[in-house]
Amino acid sequence: MFQQLKVIDSHTGGEPTRVIIEGCPNLGNGSMSERRQTLREKHDWVRKTTVLEPRAFEAMVGAALQEPSNPDCAAGVIFFNNVGYLNMCVHGMIGLAITLKRIGKIDIGSHKIETPVGVVTIQLGEESEVSIENVPSYRLRTNVEVETPDYGKIVGDIAWGGNWFFLIDEQGPKVEYAKIEELVAFTKSVRRALDNAGIKGDDDQQIDHIEVFGPPSSTDADSTNFVLCPGNEYDRSPCGTGLSARLACLADSALLLPNQTYRQASILNTQMKGSYQPAEGNAIIPTITSSAWITGESTLLIDHADPFKHGIDKQSVANLSKPSPNQEFKKAL
Repeated sequence: MFQQLKVIDSHTGGEPTRVIIEGCPNLGNGSMSERRQTLREKHDWVRKTTVLEPRAFEAMVGAALQEPSNPDCAAGVIFFNNVGYLNMCVHGMIGLAITLKRIGKIDIGSHKIETPVGVVTIQLGEESEVSIENVPSYRLRTNVEVETPDYGKIVGDIAWGGNWFFLIDEQGPKVEYAKIEELVAFTKSVRRALDNAGIKGDDDQQIDHIEVFGPPSSTDADSTNFVLCPGNEYDRSPCGTGLSARLACLADSALLLPNQTYRQASILNTQMKGSYQPAEGNAIIPTITSSAWITGESTLLIDHADPFKHGIDKQSVANLSKPSPNQEFKKAL
């Protein structure tokens, strides 16, 4: 007998999202933040099964679809990746929107979605286009200096866009597809340096996303970015939470006006559009627009005799090196 997880896959600007639509354990009736904690502590096998090899790969972002605790919301969601749980994920939310449309939960129009960091409003349009009114975003610190062993002093801003970002303008390798390996090495070095220096976001949270900006490769974009995600994979999309953090910095420096459109190109040259409305203090309410496409519907099968039934990780590999009870019995004879 196989245990099953039914999923729908999509991609937003090249970045994959896998939404679990059936088979997730009951996480209770609490907030999405409380349910995320339950998923992390009691059912982390769901995350690993969904996004780790051999069923997926390191760039895959997973989403557990939930019934909302807020009656005004159409759905609730918990996002995760290959190393843990995300506060928010805009590209994943865009993928979730077209998934909800696919299964008949929503139609074209405005809908509210409950997340661990608050309620997010989505606007589902024609031809797979989705706009997300993201959580309040803000710049925490500007011109923060960090010393890296390989690249010297790097200067950037710390900002919140649903995740914590260190945003770097035109330092390090050139921001282009041919330089992906160098960009990964550079951003990993910066993140290690931030950790070593004890530089963090509010509430002592790790700055786990590093975003580098360079000139646009086409005339219809304002910049090109490269984003290193928590699992050391790069974001194929322009990164919606990263764009939210970018808009907060531009607004705080009076370089972008309310309702003015900023077009962010990814390392693959896919695009997201962003604009904002002012909020309290130096915070903004960003609106991010992009498109997503369904790429597959499938049922993940979990055979409990499979040594990698919940994905390949350090524990599953270590378990294979242990003698089985049958081997121990034979050895005793």
